[in-house]
Amino acid sequence: MELDSQRDFNKSIGFVPTMGSLHAGHLSLVKKSLKENKLTVVSIFVNPTQFNSKEDLDSYPIQIEKDCYLLKNTSLDIVVFIPSIDQIYPNGLKIQQFNFNGLDRFMEGAFRKQHFHGVATVVNSLINIVNPTNAYFGKKDFQQFKIIQSIFKKHNIIGCETFRDNNGLALSSRNNLLSKKSKLLASKIYSNLTFVKKNIKKFSVEKLEEIVSDYINSNKNMKLEYLVIADENKLEPTLKLNNSIKYRSFIAVYVDGIRLIDNIALY
Repeated sequence: MELDSQRDFNKSIGFVPTMGSLHAGHLSLVKKSLKENKLTVVSIFVNPTQFNSKEDLDSYPIQIEKDCYLLKNTSLDIVVFIPSIDQIYPNGLKIQQFNFNGLDRFMEGAFRKQHFHGVATVVNSLINIVNPTNAYFGKKDFQQFKIIQSIFKKHNIIGCETFRDNNGLALSSRNNLLSKKSKLLASKIYSNLTFVKKNIKKFSVEKLEEIVSDYINSNKNMKLEYLVIADENKLEPTLKLNNSIKYRSFIAVYVDGIRLIDNIALY
């Protein structure tokens, strides 16, 4: 759909960028935008420059028809924007380089080189096209949210709380790649994060990392990539807590070969 035909420059525009394969977490962002803006735009674009490998890109679940159906049932006031590769990358698949001021040094940035530059490249293109008043991002990808917030200061980047299923598993499009048994295993990710939160003043950071690592890696179908306790603003890992600083626990785990991330605020 052409955006210009829907645009009224006197109305606020809410924007929810997605890679499709929508779930209740995405829809919670959309509903928030609908409440806070006169017009809501939802983009669906699987961005090739933010994947670690071609295999990872090829395995990403795509369900455009179902996504459009879900959005239509949510509200008839949503503009669905499905750009082509040429619209986003008119000069070929070139990744722009950004200065993230160190926010990308750890966690995802350490394990997925160029990932955030790929994310920022596509968000930059989308924001230039949509020109939203407000843009909505989920805090499940908290590091991504902070990075986007830091480089798109002219726009109001709003973080929305992580949407979880009854077992605590953070909703993610990648969950579609998990079997029923795998999803049950994946719920252990959140239970380990809550363990860290409950015991943050009882054990040292090193001990908590050891306990979580031993627990997750004891299951042959799970592999811990990292557990990090980091400053919520600078995203710098720490081994010694300061009561005047807000911290989050960040985690990445492979469950039956599927990589999942999550995080929670500690206090």
